[in-house]
Parts: sequence; C-alpha cells; structure tokens
Amino acid sequence: MQVFTPALVFQRTPSGKGRDKFSIQCLECFGKNLYIGTKEGAVEYLTVNNPSSQQSLTVREVGKRQMGRSGAIIKLTAIPVLNHLLVLWDGSITVLNMFSLEALPALKKIPNVLLFAVSESGIQRDSAELIVASSRRKTVSVYKVHVDRWECVKQVVLPQEPVLLAALGTCLCVATCDRYFLHDHQSQNTTDLFLHNLGKQNIIANKCGKGEFVLNGPGCLGMFVMKNGTSQHPPVQLPDGVMDAAVHFPYVLALQNQSVHIYSILDQQLKQTVPVHNARSLVPTEESVFIVTDKEIQRLSPVPLEDQIHELVNRQRVEEALTLLERLQHLLPRDSYKDLHKNLICTSGMIKFYREAFVEAKELFIKGDLDPREIISLYPAMPVLSEDFTPQTTAVSNAKDLWTLSRNDWPTFQQYLSFLDDFLREVKPTAQGQTCLQDIDSALFKLYLEQGENEKLDQLVSTQNNCNLQMCVADLEQHKRFFTLGLLYQSQGQHFNAIQTWIKIVEDESEDPSNTSVFQHIVKTLSNLEHKQIIWKFVDWVLRRDQEAGILIFTKTNAGNHNTFVPEEVFTILNSYPVALTLYLEYLVNESHSKEEKHHTMLITSYVKRILRSLADDHNNESSTEEMRHKLQQLLWQSSFYNADQIYDQIASSSLHVEQAISLGKNGKHKKALQVLVNEEKDQQAAECYCWRTSAGRDKKFTQTIFLTLLQIYLESSHHVIAAVDLLNKNPESFDLSSVLMVLPESWSLKVVLRFLCESLRGTVHDKRMRGLEMSLAKVETLRHRHALMAATHEKIQVDRGCVCHSCQKRLTGAEFLRRPTGELTHITCHNGVATMNRQLIQHMF
Repeated sequence: MQVFTPALVFQRTPSGKGRDKFSIQCLECFGKNLYIGTKEGAVEYLTVNNPSSQQSLTVREVGKRQMGRSGAIIKLTAIPVLNHLLVLWDGSITVLNMFSLEALPALKKIPNVLLFAVSESGIQRDSAELIVASSRRKTVSVYKVHVDRWECVKQVVLPQEPVLLAALGTCLCVATCDRYFLHDHQSQNTTDLFLHNLGKQNIIANKCGKGEFVLNGPGCLGMFVMKNGTSQHPPVQLPDGVMDAAVHFPYVLALQNQSVHIYSILDQQLKQTVPVHNARSLVPTEESVFIVTDKEIQRLSPVPLEDQIHELVNRQRVEEALTLLERLQHLLPRDSYKDLHKNLICTSGMIKFYREAFVEAKELFIKGDLDPREIISLYPAMPVLSEDFTPQTTAVSNAKDLWTLSRNDWPTFQQYLSFLDDFLREVKPTAQGQTCLQDIDSALFKLYLEQGENEKLDQLVSTQNNCNLQMCVADLEQHKRFFTLGLLYQSQGQHFNAIQTWIKIVEDESEDPSNTSVFQHIVKTLSNLEHKQIIWKFVDWVLRRDQEAGILIFTKTNAGNHNTFVPEEVFTILNSYPVALTLYLEYLVNESHSKEEKHHTMLITSYVKRILRSLADDHNNESSTEEMRHKLQQLLWQSSFYNADQIYDQIASSSLHVEQAISLGKNGKHKKALQVLVNEEKDQQAAECYCWRTSAGRDKKFTQTIFLTLLQIYLESSHHVIAAVDLLNKNPESFDLSSVLMVLPESWSLKVVLRFLCESLRGTVHDKRMRGLEMSLAKVETLRHRHALMAATHEKIQVDRGCVCHSCQKRLTGAEFLRRPTGELTHITCHNGVATMNRQLIQHMF
C-alpha cells in the first residue's frame, strides 16, 4: 500500500560541457528553506513553495557560497533562533548566516572537528547547545552558542572514541567501533546498549521524535531506544545494506542505495518500497522526509490518514486500520476520529458478518453503534419502515447476496436469521436501538412469523412493542394466527378488538389451532382490565359459557378491576346466574371479609335455595348436597352478621333441622334449638355438639345451664332415658351436682347414676382442694412481696466522720442508724452513748 507519496524537489541537469562534477553530499531543511552541501565544497540555498499539488513543486535558488576549492561539505545544521547555519567542512565548523550565507567573523571556526550535534532541547531564546567531537580523542566538548559568540562550557570524557553522535538534551547517543551506548554529560551516567558489527553493516544513530533514537542493531534490527535506555516499540527487521534510517511516526524508513523501504512501527511489516538511484541519506522533518541522492532530492509526503485507512479497509485489513487510527487519533479532530472509528468498527463487523463469525460481528456492531436498519435492509422480506433511512454502510468485498443465499443454501441462511434475532434483541435496549424501535420490532415480528417460532412471536406481541399494526394485522390474518392477532391488539391498547378476535376463535368463526385455552385467556384479560365498559360488553358472554370461570372477572385476587365494581353493580348482572352469584358472595364474605348483613344473609339464602332445590330433585347428587350443607352450617356458626330470624323463617318448614337449631341459638333460644335437634332431627350427638359449641368461650355457669337444659329435655320423654344417662356419664364436669339431683326422677336407682355421682364428687373435691392450694400459693406470694418490700425499705445507712451527734454535739466516728418504712430514726450509736435525731435532720444530712 502507499503510505508516502514521492515528489521530485531538486535535480541538477547536466551542463553538457565535459564531465559534471556536481554531487550532493548533505542536506538541511527548515520550513521552506533547503541547504545543500556539495562534494565540491559549496553550500546552495533554495526555497521550496508548497502548492496544492504535491507532484509539481516550485523550487527557487536563492544563494550559493563556495567554502573552498575542494573538500566535501560533511554536515549542515541550522539554528533558526540564532539565524545560524553550521557547516562542517575541512575538519572545522564554520557559522554562516541562514539567509545571506555570509560568514560571521565574530564566531571563529572550531578546528579539528570529527562530529557535531545540536541538542534541540538545549535551544533557548538566545543560545543553543552544541556537542563537538574532536578527531582521535575520547573527549567531546559542550559549547554554548550565542548570536555573536560561542564558549566551551564543559569537556566530557567518553569510554571510547565516537564514530557517530546524536544528542537529545543532556543525553548523548554514541556509536563507537563496536557498540552503542548512552551518556548523560550532566550526571555522567553511561548506559551500555548493545554491540554491532562495523565491518558488515552501517551504523545508524539518529534522533526520532521526543526523547528517542533509532539505531541499526545486530542483524540489521532497527532498534528504538529512549533516553533512559528502554524501548517503547518492538524492533523492526531492516533490509541488508541499510545506509540510513529515519522515523516519521508510525513508519520507519530504511534507505538502501537503490530504494527506500517503509515499515510500520505498529506491526513491523513492510508497507511500501520507493525506488531511488545512488541514494545517500534521509532527512526527516515534521511534515515529510527528504531523500538525498547524488544529483537530486526527493520528498516523501505522508498520505493523509483517512486515505490510508480507506485503502486498508478496501483490502479488508480492518484490524490494521483500527490499530493505525487508535495510535494516530491525536492527529485528527475529535469528531472526525469518533466518526471514522465507528465506521471502521462497523466495517470490521460487516466483514465478520459475511464470514459467518456472528458472535464477533454482533459485538462490533453494538460497539460501533451501527444503525440496526443497516442489517435489517440486507435481509429479504425485511422492509425498513423509516422513510428517512438511507443505507450508509461501507461496502466490503466479501459481501454475500442474502436473497440468493435464502434460495440456494437454506441451512446457512438459517444461521443468518438466528444472528438477526440475537442482534436485534440485544441492540433494542441501547441508545441506537431506541431510535428505530418500530423497525426492530416489525423485523422481529416478521422473522418469528415466517420461521413459525410461535412462543417468541406471542411473547413479542403480548408485551410492550412498536410493531407496525397495519402490516402485522395483514400478515397474521394471512397466516391464520388470530390468537396472536388478539395479543397484538391488546398490546396496542385495542382491548375491544382483542377480545372480539378471541371470541371468534371460541365460537369457531376463526380457525386458529395455535392456542387451545383461548376462553381462559379471555377471562384472564377481563379480570385484569380496568375498562368497565368493555367488561360489561363481554361479561354476559363469559357467564353464559361458564359461570365458575366468569366470576373470576370480579373475584380474581390479582385483578386490577375488582375494586372498580361495587357489589351492587355486580349483583345486577349476577342475579341471572345463581352459581356465579354464590361464588361472588363467598368471595365477599370469606376473602374480602365483608361485615355487611346483606352479604351474609344473601349467601346463606343462596345456600338454602340450592340445598332445597337439590333435595327436591330426585336425581340430586348427595355428596354435593352434603358438602353444601356443611358450608351452610359452618357459615351459620361462624358468622355473626346475618339476619337469624329471616333465615329461620326460610327453613322453618324444611327438613334442615340442624340449620334451624343454629338459627334459633343465634337468637338465644337454646332450649327450642335443642328440642329441634332431639325431637325432630333425633340426633343426640348433634344436640350434645350443639351444647359444647354454644358454650365454647362462655363461663362455667352458662355451660352447666345449657347441659342441664338438654338433660331436662331428655327426661321429658321416657324414650330418652338412656340418652340422659349417657349425657350424665360422658359429661360429669359440665353439670352442677345439686341441680342435677333436683331434676332427676325419684324412680331412678342409685346404680343408674352411680358413675355420674362418683365422677361429679371427685370433681367437686378436686375443685375444692385446688382452690385451697391456690389460696395457699397466693399467701406465699404475698409474703414474698412483703419480704421484698421490707428488704427495700429497712436498710442501714453509713454516716460520714464529719457528722455531729445531735445529743452530745460530738463528732461521730462510725455511727449507724436504722430507718423504718415511715422514715423515722430509731437510734444512733456514737462513741459517747445513745443519742436521737429527728427526721428533718436526717433529711438535711442525706
């Protein structure tokens, strides 16, 4: 690839008069100014204009100075801040004016110079630092160069004689006859780098950027060395016979006699070769690199970064383009870099996409914020709905026609469809996906519909989506997916159309075998709906088909509408549906815990009607009737909000004797209730259970009274003597012995009631003893509390030595006194006898 564009800057045309002795020896460049040092000892000054076209440069000769009759100009170096041009000729350094090429007499020549280097970091406003190596000496001199003078400020001794020299600040990079090393002339620290073979390769030690040198290492390795001896870049393998090297980041240029090889520092690969003839050296500048040959000078101008990247992309070397862009992003405006970086990532994703590396492609598309419509538009039958969309993805050479692939290679095309599904679902929550939600959802809809992925399709349309309704309705009707069509209507807020569509499926007006629980779904939808008008339109249809399912519309615990309807509204429609009405009343009483008398009475009445209707039916289900009676009895016992008189009037003439007894008991008519159970129901166990259940939680006297009532009812008939005896023997603790003895017939023998008497007497004695024991325990507890009180109020108090006896007026030494609960002082003992103190004095002292 082309990373530099060559252009001819200067060429000396042969004069035609004999042999042309002109030969370029060295070159110095500063801005538009070129200084050529010839082999014949001349310095030529040229200016180069930079037109828009790099292929046609305008060069103008400004001046020329002949340094002597013979001898080559070894090196030229400009110091722009001083307007000096340093010329190394005839073993000495001469200073010329940069523009007039006149010698400066104030600056005398520096003789016996082998090498010199100007330290760029040493250049100040009015001076510069010059490093001079004399011939055949290990010492280098450091000069301070001014406008009209220079002075030697330091002599630096090196380990070996220098053959090549470069300087950055106070750091010198020195090449000797067998090695390279770094030497800091300020700290006098020396760092050995590596050996070289001077006999087999040219030595190179050039500056290349801030704080870095490029060296020709062993085996022609181009080594990059920082001032501290470390390297930030891997070495580059240079060609054999390299004469010079220069760096124009991120490329290193290696000069041979007939060509220039250009390598990338980033991946160490050869990028370009430029042919030349009789090359001598390379001169790098910030803008370009000059190639110096015997008769001409060429300039290598870097190709703009965008053009390099586009060429790499066209060759599908996207990773290389990304590396190049990231390392050179400081050369681009921020916005341009971001756009170019995204385009590169997306292009790399497209290449991976067509290589069927779908995981990597998806990651690159998302990382590059690729517009999802770019991918959607690649697929057949996946229209992009946005009118303002125009594809902008860079074309890649390995692109496939997915239309053709869908017809000729279906298994491979299936993989592309799976990728589209994964990519669209993952990109949908991102910022890029939020800009085209309708295109994403509509594409997913078509994909699932065509592939027959019913579960994914129903999940898509049943949640919040942005599918194009007009397009999707037509497609679903064509594929007879009416249940899914209802889900789509529902997600779009068209609840009436959704339920109407499902009703057609239930009533076999529309054929859709994809879902068999449509009716349950209708009920679920209505139970979660908050639109009362829509519910009223369809609730009759649901109740006619299934009352038990239909009542869920009003009773489902997680419904959003069960608080929307007041019970009176629900009763108006449920009056025609007794089963549903009963279920709704059960919901109000058992789950909503309603305390309204009407609800409890209506529920009991509903139970009664259904039981009586069932009993009147010859083909009734006995187990169902018994279950209903059990629920009725439980409600009668547990509820305290129904109208007991009204309920009794309804069942008074029926065979529901147990229910009659419970209703009578709610009004306190226990004797009549027990008479119903004994005489009409003829169920002794039910009567006994009634007594226990009624007396639960009541005092003992009430329990004895109600059991005595049952005993009296038994004693009223001679048929219930055995029942009376059993009642006494089984429940002796529930009777008062004296009351029982008063009602027992005189004809009964002692043997009949002997067991009752024994148990009752035993219980009486036990109760008496327990009461005595409880009384004794209470006395003990009282004594314990009194003892605790005495211990808390009768205590000794220690009197300090500073207190005075109230009687003898002498100081107390170890006195103690006892205070009673009344707060009075009984006595105080001191060393002079017994004395008394009044209560006020005690309070004052303590």
